[in-house]
Amino acid sequence: MTAWFQNWFTYEWSWFLATMVGILVIAFPLMLAVAMIIYADRKIWAAIALRRGPNVVGPFGLLQSFADGLKVFLKETIVPSAANKGLFLVAPIISFTVALIVWAVIPFDAGVVLADINVGLLYVLAASSLGVYGVIVAGWASNSKYPFYSALRAAAQMVSYEVSLGFVLISVVLWAGTFNLSAIVLAQQGHIFGLLNGFGFNPLLFPMAVVFLISSMAETFRTPFDLTEAESELVAGFQTEYSSMSFALFWLGEYGNVILMCALNALLFWGGWLPPLNIDLIPWFDIPGIFWLFAKILFFFFVFSWVRATVPRYRYDQLMRLGWKIFLPLSLLFVVLVSGWLMLTRYGAGA
Repeated sequence: MTAWFQNWFTYEWSWFLATMVGILVIAFPLMLAVAMIIYADRKIWAAIALRRGPNVVGPFGLLQSFADGLKVFLKETIVPSAANKGLFLVAPIISFTVALIVWAVIPFDAGVVLADINVGLLYVLAASSLGVYGVIVAGWASNSKYPFYSALRAAAQMVSYEVSLGFVLISVVLWAGTFNLSAIVLAQQGHIFGLLNGFGFNPLLFPMAVVFLISSMAETFRTPFDLTEAESELVAGFQTEYSSMSFALFWLGEYGNVILMCALNALLFWGGWLPPLNIDLIPWFDIPGIFWLFAKILFFFFVFSWVRATVPRYRYDQLMRLGWKIFLPLSLLFVVLVSGWLMLTRYGAGA
């Protein structure tokens, strides 16, 4: 696209315009996807609870999320008189922005990525970990004890599960030999006997895929890990004092992170844009890779919604015990097992 713009502009302006177009091509569909998965979330919960869910606004209720968005847009933004007004308004912007910037390195197909950097996975970890600042600032700036308690819980929860997530990703990086997300996906092609595409089919990496899936639910505050919104203890979480679009930005950021975690599950363990089987006899290699990636994202989102509709909420001590006493030792153990296996097979054979 930069070359196309160079027909009218200098290289610098062409690069800038091409980058802006790429950002818009990712951001606008992502916002539309957030609206649709909120609708899908509610329909899945309703189906599991034998209810009908949204079915009035638009055909099959498809416009319900847009109606809800219009409602919050028309509401008044109320800032508590005792709140730190500057930080109070900045916090939702931080959460929403962090949820968007991570998508810069997410590959949708071979070569279809805004920034195909060599340290893409490190960028994802660094950018996603910034989300904790929006949560802490929102809880503290509200000058209310319930949002502040929730912000402290959320910060401890995010930090706890990021540790085990980091060790899980070390296992993936060791096997793929790169931090580049596109290269990690390509390393999964024909992974098991040349037939299967995905690290998740590997017995040494499948437990890490499960740990990553559960930890990604905890990172995005999804049930059963939604202790930041425990109604009986905290009223409504760190966004209790927010209204109108400032509240909607937290909502958009939360679901943007959910889609991101579903995408990372697909990219890191289940072949990303690759079909499940690496067999040329089946013509599914003719299907564009972006459709395979979207199908896998939708599957993992269904799992997220299914768990939310069926599993009861943990106590906070159970949440922390799972992160520190189970997932952390388990992920450390598999780092040792994966690195030892690679030393024996991949590097030991050539020694």
